[in-house]
Amino acid sequence: MKRRAIGNTGLEVTELCFGTSPLADMPDTYGYGVDEERARATVRAIFDSPVNFLDTSRNYGFGRAEERIGAVIRERGGLPDGFVLSTKLDRNMETNRFDASCARQSFEESLEALSLDRVQVLHLHDPEHSASLEEITGPGGALDELFKIKEEGLADAVGLAMGRIDIMFPLLRDRPFDVLINHNRFTLLNRQADEMYDYAHEAGIAILNAAPYAGGVLAKGSVQMPKLTYQDASHEALEPVRLVEAACARHGLAPGVAALDFSMSDPRITSTIVGVSKPERVAQTIEWATQTIPDAARQELAGLPYSTEDPEANRDYTPG
Repeated sequence: MKRRAIGNTGLEVTELCFGTSPLADMPDTYGYGVDEERARATVRAIFDSPVNFLDTSRNYGFGRAEERIGAVIRERGGLPDGFVLSTKLDRNMETNRFDASCARQSFEESLEALSLDRVQVLHLHDPEHSASLEEITGPGGALDELFKIKEEGLADAVGLAMGRIDIMFPLLRDRPFDVLINHNRFTLLNRQADEMYDYAHEAGIAILNAAPYAGGVLAKGSVQMPKLTYQDASHEALEPVRLVEAACARHGLAPGVAALDFSMSDPRITSTIVGVSKPERVAQTIEWATQTIPDAARQELAGLPYSTEDPEANRDYTPG
């Protein structure tokens, strides 16, 4: 699997990254649960795969994702050689405070849960859900703390991980981020992040494009999973998904293959983050990611309609 550099940090990551929010047992988001052993088995499968990149967060399942990953890290006697782990600074989930002390506490809790003394990639996460953007961006705020952690040698690369483009884009212009994560806004169904990705690529910021399946529907199908970005969707709202499914059927492709290819074939994107919830999905994702897509299929899919609006504008956000 191809590896790409994260700026000038010295880190190289595979073009595919596994996301771990599904491993945190978050039925309010995904509609199903994941028990401890299934989560650990999935992390083992990731560590044994050709992918060298895993992304997690302090607030996935209120710490469960990191704790489950940490258990496997301890099992293995540490991270596998050459493996890159990404996690995030999160707000206080009870008060939504996100000042420097909250950021530092989040980081220390991550290190403890993961059984690590440092991480390779560290993001500030979801500022749009915090009580005050000013305590994040102001002098001595959470963003200053993020860069301080890097200066202390506790992270190799620092980034911004969030959804809302209207908040994210200005923040990216204000700080020397190494990397970013945005989700659900650059898929076969949506291109809201396109201009921001142009900017980031020109600025040398590594782009990690998350949720290429638009919350899962492009992997599981509109019949089995009639949802868009984790919310129930009407028959009308799912029409763009059905158009993708029909085009893929004409070319003998699984829609998940096409959805992955859309992200992974974009030269701006350093790595594509795909959430997995069981070991079989690790193998399936790698199989999908390595399939060859006919040019005719890409051309037809490129001609389908897509949105440039915020796909989560009406999302009822819950952290569990």
